[in-house]
Amino acid sequence: MQRHGESAAIIEVFSGLHGRHAGVVRGGASRRMAATLQPGAQLDLTWRARLEDQLGSFTVELIRARAGILLGDRLALGALTTICALCRYALPERMAYPGLYGDTVAVLDTLGQPGWLRSYALWELGLLEATGFGLDLQQCAVTGARSGLAYVSPRTGRAVTATGAGTYADRLLPLPAALSDSHARFDAHALTQALQLSGYFLHHWLAEAQGRPLPEARARFLALLD
Repeated sequence: MQRHGESAAIIEVFSGLHGRHAGVVRGGASRRMAATLQPGAQLDLTWRARLEDQLGSFTVELIRARAGILLGDRLALGALTTICALCRYALPERMAYPGLYGDTVAVLDTLGQPGWLRSYALWELGLLEATGFGLDLQQCAVTGARSGLAYVSPRTGRAVTATGAGTYADRLLPLPAALSDSHARFDAHALTQALQLSGYFLHHWLAEAQGRPLPEARARFLALLD
């Protein structure tokens, strides 16, 4: 949120039909609106402008607040902040990503609940997929096998088994078992391993394409896992 004039604010939202979209909220900088315009909040919005390419204005009604209920869970709150920051960073304005939008709402709703660590890790992979940098973790790029996947090629983003890797294993990225096996235990350590994998491609593919570093929110989130 960015203050606009004496009492208004400019907010950016992620909409299923209109993607990342900005607009002015009259009175958005007031104390009364502070609880509504929080990161991760689900809003009922109406956007108005005379021309399509104008900034325009939003009327806002709160459907569901999320940040406040996570204040006692630093890790889950860090994930929420990171999701918002990565969406703002990675998504072009006014381009719809309905699949990613649905996945984002789903993972926001699971934060702090059992299983949310794996949901977040898969969300980062989904963000890469939606922005054109998806990984292929379904089968081995060398043997075609769908089980025993152990590595990921940093060049192609494709999974490889230990057998398929052979003597090139030390040049590949480890694939956490918890990502390829939904029954595997997924704790903070597994999340760290998963985020190291997605982080490689976020840095070397997405950030290089953007020409700017990833948002600091993600580094602060990773620091909470230490």
